[in-house]
Amino acid sequence: MGNDTDTTQLLEPAAPAGAAAVGRSPAIPTAGNTAALNATKESLEDYTLRFAPRSYRKWSAGVVATSALGGIAYLADFSIGANIGISYGTVNAILGILVAAVVIFATGFPLAYYAARYNIDLDLITRGSGFGYYGSVVTNVIFATFTFIFFALEGSIMAQGLELGLGIPQWMGYAASTVIIIPLVIYGMNTLAKLQVWTTPLWLLLMVVPVGYLLVSHPESIDSFFAYTGATGDGGPNLASVMLAAGVCLSLMAQIAEQIDYLRFMPPRTEANRSAWWRAVILAGPGWVIFGAIKQIVGLFIAIYLIATLDPAASATANEPVHQFLGVYQEMMPAWLAMTLAVVLVVISQIKINVTNAYSGSLAWTNSFTRITKTYPGRMVFVVVNLLIALVLMEANMFDFLNTILGFYANCAMAWVVTVASDIAINKYLLKISPKVPEFRRGMLYAVNPVGFVSMLVSAGVSIAVFFGAFGTAIQPYSPIFAVGLALVLPPALAVLTRGRYYLRRADDGIDLPMFDADGNPSDAKLLCHVTGLEFERPDMVRSAQDASDGGPQYVSSLALSTDKTGELVLPAQK
Repeated sequence: MGNDTDTTQLLEPAAPAGAAAVGRSPAIPTAGNTAALNATKESLEDYTLRFAPRSYRKWSAGVVATSALGGIAYLADFSIGANIGISYGTVNAILGILVAAVVIFATGFPLAYYAARYNIDLDLITRGSGFGYYGSVVTNVIFATFTFIFFALEGSIMAQGLELGLGIPQWMGYAASTVIIIPLVIYGMNTLAKLQVWTTPLWLLLMVVPVGYLLVSHPESIDSFFAYTGATGDGGPNLASVMLAAGVCLSLMAQIAEQIDYLRFMPPRTEANRSAWWRAVILAGPGWVIFGAIKQIVGLFIAIYLIATLDPAASATANEPVHQFLGVYQEMMPAWLAMTLAVVLVVISQIKINVTNAYSGSLAWTNSFTRITKTYPGRMVFVVVNLLIALVLMEANMFDFLNTILGFYANCAMAWVVTVASDIAINKYLLKISPKVPEFRRGMLYAVNPVGFVSMLVSAGVSIAVFFGAFGTAIQPYSPIFAVGLALVLPPALAVLTRGRYYLRRADDGIDLPMFDADGNPSDAKLLCHVTGLEFERPDMVRSAQDASDGGPQYVSSLALSTDKTGELVLPAQK
């Protein structure tokens, strides 16, 4: 890697000829700007701490959407569908899947739109949607937890495949599934986009063909599927069972954050690409749950086929995707080829999703750590941390407790995502109390905004208590209703109660340049950061509290502000 200037030019290309950069004055290297300079060194193309600039976003809407949807190639959906179906029966499982899909789509839409329109990740959205600059740290921890739980789940599935196909002990498979991901997440979005685009056709072929074959060659399996009553033997519609099934599926709600880690790189929306832009945002944003729900139902369908048609004793392994697909492949082809393809499918799927889990988890940990400590350790540090936690979960055999782990986690994920969605849809657009344009820069926000922060803590706390039976077994299955309901109504209630006082610490960032272009996209005008000596785009900048030696204004990037330990660069609050 070259010097800081060379690296930064890779990340943030200089303004084109004729485009003026405002505030040009050389930065003087000091101990105070060392952390900010260190944060610009990495050629990881991840924009961990800030807005994704237009100069970097060169992909088409279709490429971004394909990359984002590549991240949902995970096989955990097949396990989840099989688990809830085996427990509660086909009818209750399908109803639970549909309930969860509707909730996830409705809450994911405003988040995906904000990410694609304003080119910021979910943490930056959360800051200005009721949580405050430091208040959103807790949601980053929730998201990071999501990434290592599902990394461990996918790694466990891969280890099952390696053991079945190659005889590799599971403990060794866990380690292998972890280590192979590290080199793939070093170079960020460029590498991830290529990986997802290249592997998607083969993945689709390996997954879709066996399911189609099963439907055509064994039509009787459809009757067996709908007649399956589950472990209790009472598979008729039951609201408690539906909500228990939905609660497990709703643990996937935080997946929208991983979709957003791609959607923030969407190109500007213009009249020329409007249709393609909206199609990409909807399909790759909240639309991921449509594909997820289909996979859950397919996983349940294959599991029941294995149990009812081939071997009733197969219920012990029917929730493991490698056994699911191996059972169908063996109906189609020789055993050796069936085993080979089953293992290949599991490995490809695990790699496609776990590069996203590792990447997104490292962003979440790095962002939180830097905000709290004002020190930027480098994203790769937290890639390793996240994967080590996931490896511990795998070695502890989390797969055997899947429903309980996901059911518990769902309450935290729902409380967070629904709170943010409520603030955007209700407080920003209906009540107009929350500022419509998202704000994420230090100094512009209060440290903590009780509107979102308190809403999330209350909704998560109550729903977790319900989940563990604190209010009796009769309402225990309905913890998702408490999580979603409280997270939906508390943000507008608190916004009205506080009169929106804690959203903005300042309304004016001190820069006399428009934030958006004529199409309403974030401006690509360049400003010079006096701390780092580097140029950043207008939405990433704020006036510095330190004027130039001649008394003129200086500007500072959100990147430099995030590592400012003294607070001397932060503008004072406005009355």
